[in-house]
Amino acid sequence: MNGRYDYVVVGAGSAGCVVAARLSEDADRRVLLLESGGPDTKPEIADPPAWPSLWGTEVDYGYRTVPQAGTGGAAHDWPRGHTLGGSHSINAMVYLRGHRDDFDQWARMGCPGWDHDSVLPYFRRMESVPGGDARFRGIEGPLRPAPSAAPNPLSPVFVDAAVAAGYPRTDDFNGADGEGAGWHDLTIADGVRQSTAAAYLRPIRDARPHLTVATGARAHRLLFDGERCVGVEYRQDGATHTAYAEREVVLSAGTVDSPRLLLLSGVGPAADLEHAGVDVVHDLPGVGRNLHDHPLCSVVYEAAQPIPPGRTNHAETSMVWRSDPSLSGPDLQLMFMHVPFGPPTLPAPPNSFTFGLATVPEARGTVRLAGPDPSAPPLIDPNYLGAENDVRRLVEAVAVAREIAAAPPFGAWRGKELHPGPDTRDPRGLREFVARATGTYFHPVGTCAMGSGADAVVDPELRLRGVRGLRIADASVIPRIGCVNTNAATIMIGEKAADLLRGRSAGSAGE
Repeated sequence: MNGRYDYVVVGAGSAGCVVAARLSEDADRRVLLLESGGPDTKPEIADPPAWPSLWGTEVDYGYRTVPQAGTGGAAHDWPRGHTLGGSHSINAMVYLRGHRDDFDQWARMGCPGWDHDSVLPYFRRMESVPGGDARFRGIEGPLRPAPSAAPNPLSPVFVDAAVAAGYPRTDDFNGADGEGAGWHDLTIADGVRQSTAAAYLRPIRDARPHLTVATGARAHRLLFDGERCVGVEYRQDGATHTAYAEREVVLSAGTVDSPRLLLLSGVGPAADLEHAGVDVVHDLPGVGRNLHDHPLCSVVYEAAQPIPPGRTNHAETSMVWRSDPSLSGPDLQLMFMHVPFGPPTLPAPPNSFTFGLATVPEARGTVRLAGPDPSAPPLIDPNYLGAENDVRRLVEAVAVAREIAAAPPFGAWRGKELHPGPDTRDPRGLREFVARATGTYFHPVGTCAMGSGADAVVDPELRLRGVRGLRIADASVIPRIGCVNTNAATIMIGEKAADLLRGRSAGSAGE
C-alpha cells in the first residue's frame, strides 16, 4: 500500500481516530490512518462489564514495566489497546475531563492556548449531552457521555457516605464544579461501549473514499528528508510499505509507542539512542522522559450482603479532593468500584468492593528502547512512588477511604476490611501497605511533553521541535497529568490537533 497522502496518522486510538475523522471532513484531503491492531470486532469490546477480560488478549499490547523499587520490586502489567479505538476500546469507559486548574497549569508551564477556557470549546465539540449546563456541555458532538443508566445499588451508597463524611457533592464533574463526590459520565451509549472508533470513525468511514484506514499496519520508522518528516515505513501482511505525507505526519500512537517510534527513527536523547544501537537523526532530549501515571492504591472491604452483578463498568461514582486546601486544584481521586480490584498482591473474595485511591504524582520515569529491533518491547519505567509526597498523599487517602467506609450509609454493606486490614494503623505499616497495594491506574502520559523549555518535545502547536512536517497528538504530549482519568483530555487533544493542522481556531469551526 505504498502511496502518497496529504496526511498520514499513525495510531487509531483515542486521539488518532478524532484527527483522521476531522481531517477527512475536507473532501480534497487524502488521509491515511495506520493502526497496528485489527478491527474492533471482538464482542467483549462492546460489552461494558467485560472490559477486564480484554487484558492479555489480541487487542492488548500486553506491555509490562521494569521492576519498580517503590512498589517492592514488582513489575506491573500495562494494558494498552491494540485495535481500532486503541486503549479507548479496552478501558473502563470513565469520561472525566479534569479540573479547570489542570489545564490552567499547562498554560502556566509554557503551553499558551491550553488553559481551561481555551480547550473548553473542544470538550464541548466532542459531546452531546442534552440537558447539560450549556456553558460547559456540548449538544452536537459524536460522543454521548452520561452517568450510568443501570446503576449498581452500591454506587449511590458511596456518594451518600462521602457527603455524610463531610465532603461536598457535585452534580456534574464535567460542568461547573469538578470537585467533590458524584456520578461521573461514562462513554457508554445504548448499553454499548462508545469508543472514538465507534463514535468518530465508524459513521463516516465508508462515506469518505479519501480516508483510508489500514489495520494490521505496524509503523516501524519515520522517514526524513533533512529536517522534514516525509512519511512512515510500516509492516502489513508480512510486507514493508511506505506512506508519504505531502502535508504532515501525525503521530498518535500513545504514551508508549509515540516515543518508541521516534526513538526507533533516531529522534531522541543522543546518548540513549547510541546505547540502543540506533543512529542519531535528531538529538531531542525530552523524548521518552517525563513518563508518569496515576499510582492507584486499593482499599478493599468484604460486603456484608450480596452485591448484584454490574451492568456497566463496575465504577460509576468517584470523588475528587485536595490534600491541602491551599493547592490551586485537586490532587487526589477516589474511584469507587463495586468489585474487588487491585494488584495481584491483594487477593479478595468476589463479593467485595474497592476504594481506588490515586494522586497526581511528582515522580517521573522513562520509556526507552531495549535495542534497535522494532519488534522488541520497550523498557517502561514509571518510577511508581519514587517521590516521598506521592507516598504521603496515598497514606492520607487511605484514611479518607476508611472515613467514608465508616459513614452510616455503608452500614448495611460494610463487612470486614480486607486491605489494609483493621490492624494496620501505624505510619510504618501504612507505608508498607501502600507500597504493596499500589499499581497502575492505566493513565500514562508525558513522554513527548508539550512546552516551551529545553525538555519539551513538541511546541504548543504540537509540532516536533527542530523538525518540520511532524506533529504529535495523544496523551504523550500532556506535560502534567490532571487529577482524574485521562481519556477525555486525550480526545480533546485530538480535536484541537485537527484544528491546528487545518489552521483553524475553535470558534472558526463552531463549537
